[in-house]
Amino acid sequence: MMPPPKPKGLLKRIFILPRYLYRWHLGWLLGHRFLMITHIGRKTGIIRQTVVEAVYYNPKTHECLAVAGYGTSTDWYRNIQAHPALLVQIGNRRYVPQQRTLSTEELLTLLQDYERRHPRLFGMLLRAIGYPYDGSPEGLHAMAQVLRGVEFRPREEEHE
Repeated sequence: MMPPPKPKGLLKRIFILPRYLYRWHLGWLLGHRFLMITHIGRKTGIIRQTVVEAVYYNPKTHECLAVAGYGTSTDWYRNIQAHPALLVQIGNRRYVPQQRTLSTEELLTLLQDYERRHPRLFGMLLRAIGYPYDGSPEGLHAMAQVLRGVEFRPREEEHE
């Protein structure tokens, strides 16, 4: 399975709207469903900001899990592989993160849990970005091979 092409047109514009809420200091309106990652462009060296869905959030530890929907061709994912994320913001909380790439098995478990908790949303999101998911365990396993997951958590010195 290959990731679908990146969004264009209206869908691309819809995907960038949450970034403006964070820039206008209104990220708290998104609750803990979305996080903004501040990162450095791997080619340009310019500071970038990307808002992605927090597929999992732990309010006690502030750990967030995010999925790169276009796999290894996802720009923010490629950027944080080249240079670790500078800042994560979720709701009103901001921190310098430790980051870790999830294994395929961890990502599969995360996707299974997300699908169980949000079955309609899961299907809608996959259709919106163009994934041909058939609802089978094999299809989900194939997606876990293509997608990439990242865990962000506050650095130890901030969490104490």
